[in-house]
Amino acid sequence: MAFSQFAKILVRNSLRPLASKNYSSSPIPNGYNFELNDTQRDFQETARKFAREEVLPVAAEYDKTGNYPWDIFKKAHQLGLVNTHIPEEFGGLETGVFDGCLVIEEIAYACTGVATALEATSLGQTPVLIAGNKEQKKKYLGRLIDEPLVAAYGVTEPGAGSDVNGLKTRAEKKGDEYVLNGQKMWITGGGVANWYFVLARTNPDPKCPASKAFTGFIVERDWPGVTPGRKEINMGQRASDTRGITFEDVRIPKENVLISEGEGFKIAMMTFDKTRPPVAASAVGLAQRCLDEASKYALERKTFGTSIINHQAVAFMLADMAIGIETGRLAWMKAAWETDNGLRNSYSAAIAKGWAADMANKCATDAVQIFGGNGFNSEYPVEKLMRDAKIFQIYEGTSQIQRLIISRHLADRAKTLI
Repeated sequence: MAFSQFAKILVRNSLRPLASKNYSSSPIPNGYNFELNDTQRDFQETARKFAREEVLPVAAEYDKTGNYPWDIFKKAHQLGLVNTHIPEEFGGLETGVFDGCLVIEEIAYACTGVATALEATSLGQTPVLIAGNKEQKKKYLGRLIDEPLVAAYGVTEPGAGSDVNGLKTRAEKKGDEYVLNGQKMWITGGGVANWYFVLARTNPDPKCPASKAFTGFIVERDWPGVTPGRKEINMGQRASDTRGITFEDVRIPKENVLISEGEGFKIAMMTFDKTRPPVAASAVGLAQRCLDEASKYALERKTFGTSIINHQAVAFMLADMAIGIETGRLAWMKAAWETDNGLRNSYSAAIAKGWAADMANKCATDAVQIFGGNGFNSEYPVEKLMRDAKIFQIYEGTSQIQRLIISRHLADRAKTLI
């Protein structure tokens, strides 16, 4: 395993990197605490330095070419900036969700396409972290530590995204194996992954509830019958590899079932509780970049004899951006803190993801407006930021799905007040 010098120092000092001494595990009786500890600050600074020196200078080129950022991924792997949640037992740093969010916000500041490329492997491996047995974790998580490999999360289909119960991919048990057939779509990392988490229907009864109808599988990329489609050319975040995956009579050994048959839907939903805070953090990183670029430009650009930052119309736009960013950052912090402390965070995660996604889009739009005609031109950075922002309102649950989750929680709470 290739640790950074920083990670080695943490291990040598028995700090159990970002697990035993992190913000998220501070004793609850101490109350609110908005200060990072020394370990977290070092980790954040390492990610910030990496983002500014390795990602930012090449972000525009990856956006133009759409190539997968393998060089960046390999460097991040060597530094210990990916696979951070994997337990020490299997070679990882065993960090919490909060600590991973610190990293992803910094990477997203430089390029959310690269951030998504890096974070997608965390999404793919989370079902195994949640539900895998020791043998599955050792084999598949250990593989990710040993080499710079990618895992991917395969749930969405051409005709089913938010409506998980509409998934048509099926797995039929035959002896000690399952035979998988179907198609997934919009799979992040689909063309570069070494293995996938795949959600498939194992109960053919259409009346069977989603909570019992689906099973989660670990599927290897090089198994016969697994065929990634062409790389999709998307509006933004083009450094991220997005593809459809076709499964034709793929034979899955029963050892690759997570927990047991019928537990897949629960695993998939528990995964989102852990991965939506990082998505929110990524959106906050993009929004922070929008604010910084717009602020610098507003100081430099002059109209009517003064910098446009001195015009109240522009100054208030910047102030509103700052309000949204600070609120979004606190939202992901709370959602991450809750899940790291073993609390159900579906409500907070939905709020964080929903708010940060919409806020990032508003910040990007306002940044373009502040740049004026230059903002509409690809020679300036905010055009890319605006394109990159849109997907936050779509992937890992649309903004409307987040509101559905929130409203259901409100309905349940209201019942207790009657």
